Amino acid sequence: MRIEWSEPAMLDMAALRDYIASDAPARATFFIQRLFDHIDALHTFPELGRVVPEVDVANIRELVFQGYRIIYRLSPQRIDILTVLHGSRDLGNPNNRPWEA
Repeated sequence: MRIEWSEPAMLDMAALRDYIASDAPARATFFIQRLFDHIDALHTFPELGRVVPEVDVANIRELVFQGYRIIYRLSPQRIDILTVLHGSRDLGNPNNRPWEA
């Protein structure tokens, strides 16, 4: 199954990399690569993630990786990565749902 990245998700990844790199550049590269590897499992197991509880829509799912939530939309032809955010962010707040903008 094909994985597509939304612009907000790409910006999230860049911001996360920059944040980690400000203290540990080598760690940032390692962390981001591991996060991509985690997401790659969706190619084989697209329903690996759980339904996002705050949204409760069957095709809006999430993977969790070391405290970060990877929110994605599952459709028959592809997976859209919608956002990557820290687990402490409140998805109950519609302002934290870039896919609804």
